[in-house]
Amino acid sequence: MRLILLSVLSILCLTPFANAQHTYRLFYLGGQSNMVGYGYNKDLPDSLDKTFDDVMIFHGNTADDGDLATGGLGIWEPLKPGHGVGHSATRSENKFSDRFGLELAFADRLLELYSGEKIAFIKYAKGGTSIDSLAAGRFGCWDPDFQSKNGINQYDHFLSTLNNAMSIQDIDGNGQADVLVPAGILWMQGESDADKSEELALRYYEHLVRLMNLMRAALRTDDLPVMIGKITDSLNPEFNGKVWPYGDLVQYAEEKFAREDPAAAIIRNTKYYGSSDPWHYLSEDYVDFGKAFADEYYELTK
Repeated sequence: MRLILLSVLSILCLTPFANAQHTYRLFYLGGQSNMVGYGYNKDLPDSLDKTFDDVMIFHGNTADDGDLATGGLGIWEPLKPGHGVGHSATRSENKFSDRFGLELAFADRLLELYSGEKIAFIKYAKGGTSIDSLAAGRFGCWDPDFQSKNGINQYDHFLSTLNNAMSIQDIDGNGQADVLVPAGILWMQGESDADKSEELALRYYEHLVRLMNLMRAALRTDDLPVMIGKITDSLNPEFNGKVWPYGDLVQYAEEKFAREDPAAAIIRNTKYYGSSDPWHYLSEDYVDFGKAFADEYYELTK
């Protein structure tokens, strides 16, 4: 599957289409539940409660490790609310939810910063997932070498999503092939590597470096910008005041990654966010989060 993906990406990313109608700035959105999105559509401001005609999204269907049939299925459609938790997809339709993630505000701010451009998102994220295989539990694992049931893990679902999305030459359906130019990776994850043991949390930096570089390679851009959302803790009293016992170690790893990788940046606004439950942000926080990612990307690349 990975060899096939690289072949497809080689053609799509390196060979310009003869009659290309549109060129899209392409971003991958990945991680766990706060990338999935737990904002409520009913809380959206009017400026975001709409269809974005200049922003296309391919949201890969979320699947458990071991799923051979449904992981990464989806279709390209203009971005609109409903790509939060509860979203699912087949090869022919998106099944929208009543929730949203950071993608709406991220798109809105990008269109302000890059007026006249077209934007494309490939999204695949799954709540509760870890990078370390020993922290995966029932939610799933992003370690490319993790041998789960059928040998399929979350990294494989990422590759399937990417392959399915990039195999469509005309993403906006206007009858002419489009050009997708990889522009960045947005990553929000780490909580599930921060609640098991000190040993696991201490490995997060090396795992993050390897995974982000493999994702860059899958998108065939070695210096592709990576924006990391810094994990935070709701300090919920039900968890004795700390939901992620080893969260400080994962936060340090994220800061180290952003400091040592010249094409990386970190979003720290999360320390100001409220919580709708012990694990997830409020609706307004996902709006701020999306804007912060866009602004950080602009500063990193301008």
